[in-house]
Amino acid sequence: MKDAGFNISPTFEKCQNISEVADYIKKWEQARHDLPLDTDGIVIKVNSYAQQEELGFTSKSPRWAIAYKYETESASTALKSITYQVGRTGAITPVAELEPVHLAGTVVKRASLHNANEIERLDLCENDFVFVEKGGEIIPKVTGVNTELRNQEAQKIQFIENCPECGTELVRQEGEAVHYCPNEMGCPPQIKGKIEHFIQRKAMNIDGLGPETIDQLFANDLIKDPSDLYTLTHDQLITLDRFGVRSVNKLLKGIDKSIEESNFPQLLFALGIRFVGSTVANKLAHHFKNIDGLMQASFEELVNIPEIGERIANSVRIYFKDEQNIAYIERLRSHKLPLELEVQEEPVSDSNLLEGKTFVVSGVFTTFSRDGLKASIQANGGKVVSSISKKLNYLVAGEKMGPSKLEKAEKLGTTIISEAEYIALIEQ
Repeated sequence: MKDAGFNISPTFEKCQNISEVADYIKKWEQARHDLPLDTDGIVIKVNSYAQQEELGFTSKSPRWAIAYKYETESASTALKSITYQVGRTGAITPVAELEPVHLAGTVVKRASLHNANEIERLDLCENDFVFVEKGGEIIPKVTGVNTELRNQEAQKIQFIENCPECGTELVRQEGEAVHYCPNEMGCPPQIKGKIEHFIQRKAMNIDGLGPETIDQLFANDLIKDPSDLYTLTHDQLITLDRFGVRSVNKLLKGIDKSIEESNFPQLLFALGIRFVGSTVANKLAHHFKNIDGLMQASFEELVNIPEIGERIANSVRIYFKDEQNIAYIERLRSHKLPLELEVQEEPVSDSNLLEGKTFVVSGVFTTFSRDGLKASIQANGGKVVSSISKKLNYLVAGEKMGPSKLEKAEKLGTTIISEAEYIALIEQ
């Protein structure tokens, strides 16, 4: 590439043995800080195609290349205080407020402490001096305490008992590390967080609306939940600061467009049900076809859906038992939002031989491409899923399949078949 005139970084080097590689690593440990960009390590590759082929690949990476990471830069600074943030789901995240310190090219003032368990693990006391690193050279985190500088009379930091925003007593589910504020309908950060989640691209994708505008609408008592977006009028918006005719029209157009161009899986994801991401929302929407079917689903019906576990099923059941959530869905229904799948013609199947059977496809095949094999399974009435569980009927194993999938399938007693055995199965 260099000979062909491309602009190549002059930092690369061809090494003849591992000793030269070690020297190269040592040379750049400090010299990398003089480069015009940030870097956290070195990539080492075998450059013989024949040796690359001989070494091969694992399921995730080549065996002929590796990333060497330098030790993360650390700094010591004073812990001034701990503040607590409330997320969309009510999760409480403690944040260390630090005396500003230079670290890996930036000034660090704050670092997440994650949860009460982390505060306990670090044994944090008031006014401690802490060690801070950047995870992956990006995200600041507290890694330890400099106990030599600790005031022996300092009090241990106790996790708060009430929500810092609404004062509601916090709850902590058994087996979970995170504390939650249960006041999801009355806690301002949760309300605004749910609206921000509702408008995002994977959800209702409303253009012209961002966090600052949501704050403004909430402060002016124009929205209390996402359904209120569909009641906003030109006269209400034009009186607000920073809202001109163009921005008002853009927002109202974005809201109307979200009704016309969104679908049921997007809306289901937009509801913000705990543990229901866009992939799970898509599975639930296509299984139940409409919101009413999902609302009435039993725990047993939910866990019988491939890849829907007990945690998701419990969360869905709890959400639809809440009368306030039911009322919220009815308000969305009144605004003509998509609460069911559009009617589509069912694809014509080759047969129903595999009806009720689930498959995982892994590896490289000869007769079929991987996508072609999946299409064949679906055309014969079967269902293709991505992960191995107790409910799986067949693992179709090709060459170079992931060893972890094979090991899990064997452990669970899943039927493992080859491509030839699959062909024999459908030719029966």
